[in-house]
Amino acid sequence: MKTPYKNIYSVLKLNRFIVLAVVVCALLTSTFSVWIAYTTHKNALNSAFAINTDGSIIPVKLVTQKENFKVEALAHLELFHNYFYNIDASNYERNLKKALWLGNSSVDNLYRQKKADGVYNRLLQYSLVQKVLSVDSKIIENKGSHSFTTTTIFEINRGSIIDIYELISTGNLIIVDRNFPNNPHGLLITDYFENTLRKLNNEN
Repeated sequence: MKTPYKNIYSVLKLNRFIVLAVVVCALLTSTFSVWIAYTTHKNALNSAFAINTDGSIIPVKLVTQKENFKVEALAHLELFHNYFYNIDASNYERNLKKALWLGNSSVDNLYRQKKADGVYNRLLQYSLVQKVLSVDSKIIENKGSHSFTTTTIFEINRGSIIDIYELISTGNLIIVDRNFPNNPHGLLITDYFENTLRKLNNEN
């Protein structure tokens, strides 16, 4: 007895159903994979990882990183301005060498300009003492870049005369590898510029 052939329309209908089911499953799988990848990427951007002493991984949230960045940036700027401007005949070479580790060529160019202008020679010749009294910095973040404005108050002791000055300087900060003890905060000052310098103790 011959096996009756199935209705061709039923066969085509079944095939179409199978194809549609496979396509839908593929789309759902692809969508789920994309969602998983996006979520993983987003979590990775919002977290950093540190290795604990026992080898376990500790997540550090980006919010904490931003808070820490501001603290480290302020400390970096205070350190730099103290090294660069807190100088006398006995320590200026050592302090300036340390300051140059904290900035790029813009700091080095300013140092060379001051040296050519005889600033450090006068320091030696007249035994001047330049002492930083305060460093006040403001950090501005704009689309991932960080700029700063720093007000440094310092005095120059000429023996019987003490003059007090206010220096306003600006620049940018970029993240670099930490280099202890030369650059403990892992930041570098770029585009450094001394904007204004004025004498304070002549003012009423």
